[in-house]
Amino acid sequence: MKGHCHCGAVHWESDGEVAWSCYCHCTDCRRNCAAPVTAFFGLPHGSVTWSGDAPRIYNSSEGVERLFCGTCGTQMAYRKATDKVNIHLYTATLEDPNELPSRFHVFHADHLSWLNIQDTLPRYAKSAG
Repeated sequence: MKGHCHCGAVHWESDGEVAWSCYCHCTDCRRNCAAPVTAFFGLPHGSVTWSGDAPRIYNSSEGVERLFCGTCGTQMAYRKATDKVNIHLYTATLEDPNELPSRFHVFHADHLSWLNIQDTLPRYAKSAG
């Protein structure tokens, strides 16, 4: 798997196995991405290699790092201190996001009332974990 930011300055690559993929409806992700919903997937921390410019890091709350391109601002990944196994990469950074559809929704209790994604995927009020 490979991915990159909008301008191409930050690239990532992994041969790791995808642990999960989901839509996230939480307020923090919506605000951080300026989008009504975002999609993530999990890869083992050690399986992701960064190239080009190193991603910049924003500590959005205690124990949470959000990685982004310092040139174009593309959100690249999310790291949570309590998740020792996986880094959460944004699906939209994949070279082909169609490769990895979401398998469930998290923080669905926070979803925007005017956004109605009509699928049959499981919906969790908070996180799936």
